[in-house]
Amino acid sequence: MKHIIACIAGIAALVSLLTACDKKPTSRASEGIATVVCDESFANIMSQEIDVFEYIYPESNIIPYYVDEHAAFDSLFEMKTKMIVAMRMLTPKEEKFFKDRNKQVRQRCIAVDAIALIVNPANSIEQLSTNEIAEILTGKITEWDDIWPTKGLGKIEVVFDHQGSSTVDYMRDSLLNGAELGPNVYAQKNNDDVFKAVMANKNAIGILGVSWISTDMSTREMTREERVASLERNDTINNDFRPEVKVLKVSGPDQVQAYAPYQYYIYTGDYPLHRSIFMITTAAGGTLSHGFYTFVTSFRGQKIIQATGVLPHIVYNQKAEII
Repeated sequence: MKHIIACIAGIAALVSLLTACDKKPTSRASEGIATVVCDESFANIMSQEIDVFEYIYPESNIIPYYVDEHAAFDSLFEMKTKMIVAMRMLTPKEEKFFKDRNKQVRQRCIAVDAIALIVNPANSIEQLSTNEIAEILTGKITEWDDIWPTKGLGKIEVVFDHQGSSTVDYMRDSLLNGAELGPNVYAQKNNDDVFKAVMANKNAIGILGVSWISTDMSTREMTREERVASLERNDTINNDFRPEVKVLKVSGPDQVQAYAPYQYYIYTGDYPLHRSIFMITTAAGGTLSHGFYTFVTSFRGQKIIQATGVLPHIVYNQKAEII
């Protein structure tokens, strides 16, 4: 939570540094092959970052591996990659591990993600409290009618992206105090399967990162050329949720009002389910890995994130339209 507050608090001060942050990498930092091991819940955003970077620097080749968070850190410690995207920073002990091996560590918050709850449109539920979510996850609440009178809904089936998911870890740590999940919780293979499970089952509730359901509709079908050009313009962002599912509002323990996971409510902290996303690299300056790290944390890389519904660490000053 301290990291989340720090990320949000630093936004205003960093806006004035956008131009300075957007320095073009040197030739060595824009050519060759590099890998990035990324938490799977952030995969669709990282794929956009890579697509734009490789278009701007055609001599570069960034190879992504989308895995669970534990595997991402293992890859970094085993020196199989020099760059990861994860939901936490290195601990002091972990930093010392690299320092003892003469590796310089750079790590920065690149975004604040919201955990979204989605249900089938046939479900009449509109909102949940964090207490109700916790009781659903532990199996204390098993029927939709135990929350609100519904029409023909039965047992609640909770679907996550996969076993070992950072989303599962977040919900367990932030809402359950480490308690075990109930027998009504099921793992899918990936985030797309969560979406499909909710569309097919009116009793299901899906839990996934907001970028999987929220997209800037004006840039959704852009080519790479159009996407790169949009980074230089003051385009309006039209963030909306995909209509095939219903996105639930959520209220925190001390909240009367419930909020949807829009960027503004992530920024204000009113939407209670949010987490920081960090990019960590041990690459030397002037390398392709360092060049890509610089790009993602710069003005253009942050603007790509802003168009996905996730709150970037550096907020681009432009109009945002919520439909």
